[in-house]
Amino acid sequence: MKNSSLLIGTLLIIDSMHYVFARMLVPHLPPSTSAFFVLLIGTIEVGIYGIATKQLSFTTFQKNVWFFLGIGLLVAVSTDLNYAAVGYIDPGTASLLGKTGQIWSLGLGLFWLQEKLTRPQFLGATLAIGGVFVISYQVGEYNRVGTFMVLAATFLYALHTGMTKKFGEDMNFVNFFFFRLLVTSFFLFLITTITGTITWPSPTAWGYLLLVGTVDVTISRSIYYLSLRRLNLSTHTLVLTLSPVVAILWTIVIFDIYPTTQQLIGGFIVIFGLLIVGKYRESKNNNGESNNFAQPPHISQ
Repeated sequence: MKNSSLLIGTLLIIDSMHYVFARMLVPHLPPSTSAFFVLLIGTIEVGIYGIATKQLSFTTFQKNVWFFLGIGLLVAVSTDLNYAAVGYIDPGTASLLGKTGQIWSLGLGLFWLQEKLTRPQFLGATLAIGGVFVISYQVGEYNRVGTFMVLAATFLYALHTGMTKKFGEDMNFVNFFFFRLLVTSFFLFLITTITGTITWPSPTAWGYLLLVGTVDVTISRSIYYLSLRRLNLSTHTLVLTLSPVVAILWTIVIFDIYPTTQQLIGGFIVIFGLLIVGKYRESKNNNGESNNFAQPPHISQ
Protein backbone atom coordinates (compact mmCIF):
# COMPACT_ATOMS: atom_id res chain seq x y z
CA MET A 1 0.00 0.00 0.00
CA LYS A 2 2.84 2.36 0.91
CA ASN A 3 4.64 1.64 -2.36
CA SER A 4 1.42 2.19 -4.33
CA SER A 5 0.83 5.54 -2.64
CA LEU A 6 4.38 6.61 -3.43
CA LEU A 7 3.95 5.54 -7.04
CA ILE A 8 0.64 7.41 -7.36
CA GLY A 9 2.17 10.57 -5.90
CA THR A 10 5.19 10.36 -8.19
CA LEU A 11 3.05 9.75 -11.27
CA LEU A 12 0.80 12.70 -10.40
CA ILE A 13 3.74 15.08 -9.94
CA ILE A 14 5.67 13.93 -13.02
CA ASP A 15 2.65 14.05 -15.33
CA SER A 16 1.72 17.54 -14.14
CA MET A 17 5.14 19.04 -14.98
CA HIS A 18 5.23 18.82 -18.80
CA TYR A 19 3.87 22.28 -19.61
CA VAL A 20 5.50 23.74 -16.50
CA PHE A 21 8.90 22.59 -17.78
CA ALA A 22 8.15 24.03 -21.22
CA ARG A 23 7.29 27.40 -19.66
CA MET A 24 10.50 27.38 -17.59
CA LEU A 25 12.53 27.17 -20.81
CA VAL A 26 10.76 30.11 -22.51
CA PRO A 27 13.16 32.84 -21.23
CA HIS A 28 16.24 30.84 -22.26
CA LEU A 29 15.62 29.43 -25.75
CA PRO A 30 13.15 29.57 -28.67
CA PRO A 31 10.44 26.89 -28.25
CA SER A 32 11.60 24.73 -31.19
CA THR A 33 15.19 24.76 -29.94
CA SER A 34 14.11 23.82 -26.41
CA ALA A 35 12.03 20.93 -27.73
CA PHE A 36 14.90 19.69 -29.91
CA PHE A 37 17.51 19.63 -27.14
CA VAL A 38 15.09 18.12 -24.59
CA LEU A 39 14.29 15.26 -26.96
CA LEU A 40 17.95 14.87 -27.91
CA ILE A 41 18.96 14.49 -24.26
CA GLY A 42 16.21 11.90 -23.72
CA THR A 43 17.35 10.05 -26.85
CA ILE A 44 20.95 9.86 -25.64
CA GLU A 45 19.92 8.64 -22.18
CA VAL A 46 17.58 5.96 -23.51
CA GLY A 47 20.22 4.95 -26.07
CA ILE A 48 22.86 4.53 -23.37
CA TYR A 49 20.44 2.35 -21.39
CA GLY A 50 19.62 0.29 -24.49
CA ILE A 51 23.29 -0.30 -25.26
CA ALA A 52 24.15 -1.11 -21.63
CA THR A 53 21.36 -3.68 -21.44
CA LYS A 54 22.11 -5.00 -24.93
CA GLN A 55 18.53 -4.46 -26.06
CA LEU A 56 19.16 -1.96 -28.83
CA SER A 57 18.87 -3.35 -32.35
CA PHE A 58 18.96 -1.22 -35.52
CA THR A 59 17.22 -4.06 -37.33
CA THR A 60 14.00 -2.87 -35.66
CA PHE A 61 14.41 0.52 -37.29
CA GLN A 62 15.29 -0.91 -40.69
CA LYS A 63 12.20 -3.12 -40.74
CA ASN A 64 9.88 -0.32 -39.60
CA VAL A 65 11.46 2.79 -41.08
CA TRP A 66 8.24 4.27 -42.50
CA PHE A 67 6.38 3.66 -39.26
CA PHE A 68 9.05 5.50 -37.26
CA LEU A 69 9.19 8.35 -39.78
CA GLY A 70 5.42 8.73 -39.54
CA ILE A 71 5.08 8.79 -35.77
CA GLY A 72 8.34 10.75 -35.39
CA LEU A 73 6.96 13.56 -37.55
CA LEU A 74 3.65 13.59 -35.66
CA VAL A 75 5.32 13.77 -32.25
CA ALA A 76 7.84 16.38 -33.43
CA VAL A 77 5.14 18.77 -34.64
CA SER A 78 3.03 18.05 -31.54
CA THR A 79 5.96 18.80 -29.22
CA ASP A 80 6.87 21.97 -31.12
CA LEU A 81 3.27 23.23 -30.83
CA ASN A 82 3.15 22.47 -27.10
CA TYR A 83 6.38 24.33 -26.40
CA ALA A 84 5.17 27.31 -28.42
CA ALA A 85 1.71 27.28 -26.79
CA VAL A 86 3.00 28.06 -23.29
CA GLY A 87 4.12 31.44 -24.62
CA TYR A 88 0.43 32.28 -25.06
CA ILE A 89 -1.35 30.46 -22.21
CA ASP A 90 -0.31 29.42 -18.74
CA PRO A 91 0.87 25.83 -18.05
CA GLY A 92 -2.15 24.97 -15.90
CA THR A 93 -4.62 25.84 -18.65
CA ALA A 94 -2.46 24.09 -21.24
CA SER A 95 -2.42 20.95 -19.08
CA LEU A 96 -6.23 20.98 -18.86
CA LEU A 97 -6.54 21.33 -22.62
CA GLY A 98 -3.90 18.66 -23.18
CA LYS A 99 -6.06 16.05 -21.51
CA THR A 100 -8.56 16.32 -24.36
CA GLY A 101 -6.38 13.81 -26.19
CA GLN A 102 -8.84 11.22 -24.88
CA ILE A 103 -11.57 12.90 -26.92
CA TRP A 104 -9.45 12.87 -30.06
CA SER A 105 -8.71 9.18 -29.51
CA LEU A 106 -12.43 8.49 -29.19
CA GLY A 107 -12.99 10.20 -32.53
CA LEU A 108 -10.20 8.25 -34.18
CA GLY A 109 -11.63 5.00 -32.84
CA LEU A 110 -15.06 5.99 -34.11
CA PHE A 111 -14.02 6.87 -37.67
CA TRP A 112 -10.94 4.66 -38.13
CA LEU A 113 -11.99 1.45 -36.39
CA GLN A 114 -15.75 1.94 -36.78
CA GLU A 115 -16.28 1.72 -33.02
CA LYS A 116 -19.67 2.65 -31.64
CA LEU A 117 -20.11 5.68 -29.41
CA THR A 118 -22.15 4.89 -26.30
CA ARG A 119 -24.22 7.38 -24.37
CA PRO A 120 -21.69 7.70 -21.51
CA GLN A 121 -18.92 8.33 -24.04
CA PHE A 122 -21.00 10.90 -25.88
CA LEU A 123 -21.93 12.67 -22.64
CA GLY A 124 -18.35 12.74 -21.37
CA ALA A 125 -16.96 13.93 -24.70
CA THR A 126 -19.63 16.62 -25.01
CA LEU A 127 -18.88 17.92 -21.50
CA ALA A 128 -15.14 17.98 -22.14
CA ILE A 129 -15.57 19.83 -25.44
CA GLY A 130 -17.91 22.28 -23.74
CA GLY A 131 -15.27 22.86 -21.07
CA VAL A 132 -12.71 23.62 -23.76
CA PHE A 133 -15.00 26.30 -25.21
CA VAL A 134 -15.49 27.81 -21.75
CA ILE A 135 -11.73 27.98 -21.27
CA SER A 136 -10.94 29.40 -24.70
CA TYR A 137 -13.82 31.85 -25.05
CA GLN A 138 -12.07 34.80 -23.47
CA VAL A 139 -11.05 38.25 -24.56
CA GLY A 140 -7.70 38.31 -26.37
CA GLU A 141 -6.29 36.51 -29.37
CA TYR A 142 -3.31 35.16 -27.40
CA ASN A 143 -5.45 32.80 -25.39
CA ARG A 144 -7.22 31.47 -28.48
CA VAL A 145 -3.94 30.98 -30.35
CA GLY A 146 -2.50 29.01 -27.41
CA THR A 147 -5.67 26.95 -27.13
CA PHE A 148 -5.59 26.07 -30.82
CA MET A 149 -1.93 25.03 -30.57
CA VAL A 150 -2.55 22.66 -27.64
CA LEU A 151 -5.65 21.13 -29.23
CA ALA A 152 -3.80 20.60 -32.53
CA ALA A 153 -0.88 19.06 -30.61
CA THR A 154 -3.14 16.66 -28.74
CA PHE A 155 -4.77 15.57 -32.01
CA LEU A 156 -1.39 14.80 -33.59
CA TYR A 157 -0.31 12.90 -30.49
CA ALA A 158 -3.55 10.91 -30.42
CA LEU A 159 -2.98 10.04 -34.09
CA HIS A 160 0.53 8.86 -33.20
CA THR A 161 -0.98 6.76 -30.43
CA GLY A 162 -3.40 5.13 -32.83
CA MET A 163 -0.61 4.30 -35.27
CA THR A 164 1.50 2.89 -32.44
CA LYS A 165 -1.33 0.69 -31.16
CA LYS A 166 -2.05 -0.55 -34.67
CA PHE A 167 1.48 -1.10 -36.00
CA GLY A 168 4.00 -0.99 -33.15
CA GLU A 169 2.44 -2.58 -30.09
CA ASP A 170 4.50 -5.78 -30.29
CA MET A 171 7.91 -4.09 -30.49
CA ASN A 172 10.44 -4.24 -27.69
CA PHE A 173 9.78 -1.08 -25.67
CA VAL A 174 13.40 0.11 -25.44
CA ASN A 175 13.86 -0.21 -29.21
CA PHE A 176 10.52 1.42 -29.93
CA PHE A 177 11.10 4.32 -27.55
CA PHE A 178 14.70 4.97 -28.64
CA PHE A 179 13.96 5.09 -32.36
CA ARG A 180 10.83 7.13 -31.81
CA LEU A 181 12.88 9.65 -29.85
CA LEU A 182 15.69 9.58 -32.39
CA VAL A 183 13.42 10.28 -35.37
CA THR A 184 11.45 12.89 -33.42
CA SER A 185 14.72 14.67 -32.56
CA PHE A 186 15.70 14.57 -36.23
CA PHE A 187 12.46 16.24 -37.34
CA LEU A 188 12.73 18.85 -34.56
CA PHE A 189 16.24 19.62 -35.79
CA LEU A 190 14.82 20.14 -39.29
CA ILE A 191 12.11 22.43 -37.91
CA THR A 192 14.64 24.59 -36.03
CA THR A 193 16.94 24.72 -39.07
CA ILE A 194 14.19 25.63 -41.56
CA THR A 195 12.70 28.29 -39.25
CA GLY A 196 16.12 29.68 -38.36
CA THR A 197 15.53 29.32 -34.62
CA ILE A 198 18.43 26.98 -33.82
CA THR A 199 20.45 28.49 -30.97
CA TRP A 200 23.29 27.09 -28.89
CA PRO A 201 22.17 27.02 -25.23
CA SER A 202 23.89 29.03 -22.54
CA PRO A 203 25.33 27.22 -19.47
CA THR A 204 22.18 28.15 -17.53
CA ALA A 205 19.94 26.86 -20.32
CA TRP A 206 21.89 23.59 -20.43
CA GLY A 207 21.07 23.06 -16.77
CA TYR A 208 17.35 23.41 -17.44
CA LEU A 209 17.56 21.23 -20.56
CA LEU A 210 19.30 18.40 -18.71
CA LEU A 211 16.66 18.58 -15.96
CA VAL A 212 13.73 18.59 -18.38
CA GLY A 213 15.17 15.95 -20.72
CA THR A 214 15.90 13.59 -17.86
CA VAL A 215 12.69 14.09 -15.86
CA ASP A 216 10.14 14.85 -18.59
CA VAL A 217 11.33 12.18 -21.02
CA THR A 218 13.44 9.40 -19.48
CA ILE A 219 12.02 9.28 -15.94
CA SER A 220 8.50 10.20 -17.04
CA ARG A 221 8.17 7.25 -19.42
CA SER A 222 9.69 4.84 -16.89
CA ILE A 223 7.25 5.94 -14.18
CA TYR A 224 4.33 5.78 -16.59
CA TYR A 225 4.92 2.20 -17.67
CA LEU A 226 5.81 1.06 -14.16
CA SER A 227 2.57 2.55 -12.82
CA LEU A 228 0.59 1.04 -15.70
CA ARG A 229 1.77 -2.41 -14.60
CA ARG A 230 1.29 -1.96 -10.85
CA LEU A 231 -1.86 0.18 -10.57
CA ASN A 232 -5.35 -0.83 -11.60
CA LEU A 233 -6.76 0.97 -14.63
CA SER A 234 -9.25 3.13 -12.70
CA THR A 235 -6.55 4.52 -10.39
CA HIS A 236 -4.16 5.10 -13.29
CA THR A 237 -6.81 6.96 -15.31
CA LEU A 238 -7.93 9.02 -12.32
CA VAL A 239 -4.38 10.15 -11.50
CA LEU A 240 -3.64 11.19 -15.07
CA THR A 241 -6.98 13.00 -15.43
CA LEU A 242 -6.44 14.96 -12.21
CA SER A 243 -2.81 15.94 -12.94
CA PRO A 244 -3.87 19.36 -14.38
CA VAL A 245 -4.97 20.31 -10.86
CA VAL A 246 -1.38 19.88 -9.70
CA ALA A 247 -0.17 21.71 -12.83
CA ILE A 248 -2.31 24.69 -11.82
CA LEU A 249 -0.72 24.66 -8.37
CA TRP A 250 2.78 24.55 -9.93
CA THR A 251 1.78 27.50 -12.15
CA ILE A 252 0.72 29.54 -9.13
CA VAL A 253 3.80 28.70 -7.04
CA ILE A 254 6.48 29.01 -9.76
CA PHE A 255 5.09 31.68 -12.10
CA ASP A 256 2.63 33.50 -9.82
CA ILE A 257 -0.08 33.06 -12.47
CA TYR A 258 -3.59 32.46 -11.19
CA PRO A 259 -6.34 30.94 -13.33
CA THR A 260 -9.46 33.00 -13.91
CA THR A 261 -12.83 31.88 -12.60
CA GLN A 262 -13.87 31.10 -16.17
CA GLN A 263 -10.78 28.93 -16.72
CA LEU A 264 -11.44 27.03 -13.48
CA ILE A 265 -15.08 26.39 -14.38
CA GLY A 266 -14.13 25.22 -17.86
CA GLY A 267 -11.31 23.11 -16.45
CA PHE A 268 -13.51 21.26 -14.00
CA ILE A 269 -16.05 20.60 -16.77
CA VAL A 270 -13.24 19.10 -18.86
CA ILE A 271 -12.05 16.93 -15.97
CA PHE A 272 -15.57 15.72 -15.17
CA GLY A 273 -16.19 14.82 -18.80
CA LEU A 274 -12.89 12.96 -19.06
CA LEU A 275 -13.61 11.05 -15.85
CA ILE A 276 -16.83 9.79 -17.44
CA VAL A 277 -14.90 8.75 -20.57
CA GLY A 278 -12.23 7.08 -18.41
CA LYS A 279 -14.84 5.13 -16.44
CA TYR A 280 -16.37 3.84 -19.67
CA ARG A 281 -12.98 2.78 -21.03
CA GLU A 282 -12.24 0.89 -17.82
CA SER A 283 -15.56 -1.01 -17.95
CA LYS A 284 -15.02 -1.79 -21.62
CA ASN A 285 -11.57 -3.22 -20.98
CA ASN A 286 -12.82 -5.22 -18.01
CA ASN A 287 -15.45 -6.78 -20.26
CA GLY A 288 -12.67 -8.11 -22.45
CA GLU A 289 -13.30 -5.87 -25.44
CA SER A 290 -10.46 -4.26 -27.34
CA ASN A 291 -9.58 -0.60 -26.99
CA ASN A 292 -7.14 0.09 -29.78
CA PHE A 293 -6.94 3.77 -29.04
CA ALA A 294 -6.27 3.58 -25.29
CA GLN A 295 -4.69 6.95 -24.65
CA PRO A 296 -1.44 7.31 -22.74
CA PRO A 297 -0.81 10.55 -20.88
CA HIS A 298 -0.20 13.45 -23.29
CA ILE A 299 3.51 13.95 -22.95
CA SER A 300 4.84 14.83 -26.31
CA GLN A 301 8.31 13.40 -26.16
